[in-house]
Amino acid sequence: MELEHLFSPGKIGNVQIKNRIIRSATWVARATEDGYITEDFIEFYSKLAKGGTGLIISGYIAVDLEGAATPRMARLYNDSYIPGQKKFVKSIHEYSDVKIVAQIAHTGSNIYNKDFEPVGPSPIWNNIRKKLCRELTTQEVRNVIKRFVETGCRAYEIGYDIVQIHGAHGYLLSDFVSPVYNKRTDEFGGDYQKRAKILVDIFNQLRDKLGKNYPIFIKLNTRDYMEGGLELDEAKKIAKILIDTGYDAIEPSCGRFNVRFSRRKTYPAVMLKSTDDENYFLPNVKALKPVMKNRPIILMGGVRNPITAEKILKENTADFFAMSRPLIYEPDLPNRWKSGDTSPALCISCNACLGVTRASKTYCVTKKKLEEKK
Repeated sequence: MELEHLFSPGKIGNVQIKNRIIRSATWVARATEDGYITEDFIEFYSKLAKGGTGLIISGYIAVDLEGAATPRMARLYNDSYIPGQKKFVKSIHEYSDVKIVAQIAHTGSNIYNKDFEPVGPSPIWNNIRKKLCRELTTQEVRNVIKRFVETGCRAYEIGYDIVQIHGAHGYLLSDFVSPVYNKRTDEFGGDYQKRAKILVDIFNQLRDKLGKNYPIFIKLNTRDYMEGGLELDEAKKIAKILIDTGYDAIEPSCGRFNVRFSRRKTYPAVMLKSTDDENYFLPNVKALKPVMKNRPIILMGGVRNPITAEKILKENTADFFAMSRPLIYEPDLPNRWKSGDTSPALCISCNACLGVTRASKTYCVTKKKLEEKK
């Protein structure tokens, strides 16, 4: 079958992307302990660029020292990180038809670094640190917004093609959106409009700095999978606010970093046992599609089969597909599909790639074991 739609160009804002395949953001644990770019980091992403992915979203980049939760996570909260980041972006742009996105984030209550307090919109239990996180003051929230804007501006100056705001997975911004975690009574808490205000303010201030043409989009939690948490009907209303504000695209996700709190739903990721488990965020994409005002919506989660992807594109249900685990196993997967081998991705969804990251760097454990047997 010819994958006419999957390998047709598309746009996010004014940035043209050569195909509809996106590498969804993944923490690869290949920066230094202080968050500086390494040659290993660059090599990992260069394989993705060479492998045919149209748009690569970086693993999350910390906007603040206190928002850098995980080991060897890239950072960009001051100018000392610019030279390494420039070298990285230049290496991706050597593949002239590949675009690169800076995903910027604050990890909030999910912080491991014992030198810093976990923070959130309201006191949230940090199961790793065995303590409640500290509630941010109104002024501190405004400072967080400022840091997102400053980091986004650095990404623009460095040469990233697009910026993505990380508003998912129980990190700081998704905690603000969540009714179970945001109990504030100031301008950043209350009904869904007020809980979404931090996302609106970040966008508006970034847009003022970067002008009307630079694309800004968001990875947005659409369900928390927790009692009293964010549900899809309210997420749809929040998505409408964000699109009306001007966000150029939405990548819907679900669940939280701490899978115990979200009943092991969707994060780190679903373990696919059959083809029926694939494309598991498709219902969320279908729900949000009517509010998108012809701006792209990105289907992530269990994307494995290019034939199915082609059908979804043809039906205009989604505009792009984002993958992570399959591209860890096969960084050249898009080229394989384009060459005519349309068999599904080899990834078996075991999640071992996430499990090794605390002590090591992200790699496909299954692939490595197979190679060692040869």
